[in-house]
Amino acid sequence: MQIGMIGLGRMGMNMTRRLIKGGHEVVVYNRSIDKVKAMEKEGAIGSDSMGSFAKALSPPRVVWIMLPAGEIVDRHIKTFSGLLSKNDMLIDGGNSYFKDDIRRAGDLKPLGIHYMDAGVSGGIWGLKVGYCTMVGGEEKDFKHIEPLLKTLAPQDGYLYCGPSGAGHFVKMVHNGIEYAMMEAYGEGFEILKASEYGEHFNFKDISHMWNQGSVIRSWLLELLESAFEKDPDLDKLHGYVEDSGEGRWTVLQAVESGVSATAIAHSLFKRFESRQSDLFSNKVLAALRNEFGGHAVKEKD
Repeated sequence: MQIGMIGLGRMGMNMTRRLIKGGHEVVVYNRSIDKVKAMEKEGAIGSDSMGSFAKALSPPRVVWIMLPAGEIVDRHIKTFSGLLSKNDMLIDGGNSYFKDDIRRAGDLKPLGIHYMDAGVSGGIWGLKVGYCTMVGGEEKDFKHIEPLLKTLAPQDGYLYCGPSGAGHFVKMVHNGIEYAMMEAYGEGFEILKASEYGEHFNFKDISHMWNQGSVIRSWLLELLESAFEKDPDLDKLHGYVEDSGEGRWTVLQAVESGVSATAIAHSLFKRFESRQSDLFSNKVLAALRNEFGGHAVKEKD
């Protein structure tokens, strides 16, 4: 099957490689031409503009966008709305907000351009293991691109989730759960390290052992074992944790739905806290304890 891939970042480039290995014809475009040239050497058909990219595809075209969520995706969709034809298809495989998908599908429908959202999970390991893919849009469009999904995903690793936005909605909740799982592991290892036994613990070995049949075994623990092998006490890292949006959207959705999501919300706020030092809120707590109880405070030099 023929497909066009826009965006050759870490995910887009490896997805392109997996599609080529699966026998698909892949036309690629990226703002940095060096990545296009690299993919040409691996069997892709390169293009130097979005116009030449669209012309290289045979109708009905299938265009997969792998770009950061937000304005850049809207800008590309606006450009393609003038380059594509009726019955062509645009797939957003980035981490877009599901409400944006609903808007985009509505904007493209009068033009006859089909829109699908695909939440993709797999990270840098996806080339080897496959990409778990959550898809939203019209079911007949899902059937049309299913050969691509079968190539990209591991066995049973893709799913039609429902109408426009459903794929990214499921991926959003997936990432919210991921936030909470990572925070739980972080807190657990913090307790281990701070304990009277901390100096005796080998965190790599504990990670490995827990993955041998325990109820908390997971791929995240495999990755943590790898991280501890490279840096046993993580001394090379600064505990500054970014968030890419999905955790925020999950918490917002919990509020809109009236659902308690305390673990996910806590993990999100902990990420915010990781980016600050000497928190003002903690100063307020110290000041209050001093005021009502005369408790000692530590003053700056």
